[in-house]
Amino acid sequence: MLIISELVLSWQNLLYFWYMTGRTHDMAAFTALSIVIVTQALPHITLATGITAVVANLAGGIAPDIDQPTAPLWKNLPIGRYVGRTFDKFLGGHRFLSHSILGAFVFGFLFHYILQVLRPSFPNVNMQIIWWAFMIGFASHLIMDTFTTEGVPWLLPIPFKFGIPPIKALRIQTGGVIERFVIFPGLMLATIYVIYSNYDKIKVILHSYLK
Repeated sequence: MLIISELVLSWQNLLYFWYMTGRTHDMAAFTALSIVIVTQALPHITLATGITAVVANLAGGIAPDIDQPTAPLWKNLPIGRYVGRTFDKFLGGHRFLSHSILGAFVFGFLFHYILQVLRPSFPNVNMQIIWWAFMIGFASHLIMDTFTTEGVPWLLPIPFKFGIPPIKALRIQTGGVIERFVIFPGLMLATIYVIYSNYDKIKVILHSYLK
């Protein structure tokens, strides 16, 4: 019973983490992806590519935070704390390499390499689309974090964290009231608006592009 209770508590903590911060980044990633879909010319893609692209986009939306060893996500994995510490040291700590333009290039290169390795096993999946979906999510994460109290070291190795607005006291606190009740609902409404106002193009994509 004790083990079961601990497992339930661990999953509750993980869901709490998703609700407080991860959900916002995923919502921002999906919002950004939706805007790109309705504003850019798209190639014909398979259903497998479309579904995988959404998953890759959401993964990209939280990928920069693998540099945080104390994140509940790491705590709830069997060996998460050890993996988290490894990533923390390798990436230079939270909001360092993985939260910079340099880090985006590194992650983009590594993810591209992984996709090329997987390409022969998934011939019906357009790996270029998957890469772009991941990177859109990744970029949205950095943009969102720029509005938070800590800011983002966009220009590493220059050790300066940029934030909007410039006055730190006016920025958003991660997991705070503004994020939960203003930013996240705002992103949801923005996504709904983008889809609704471009409904005809969405229908074309669903009927003609996904084959």
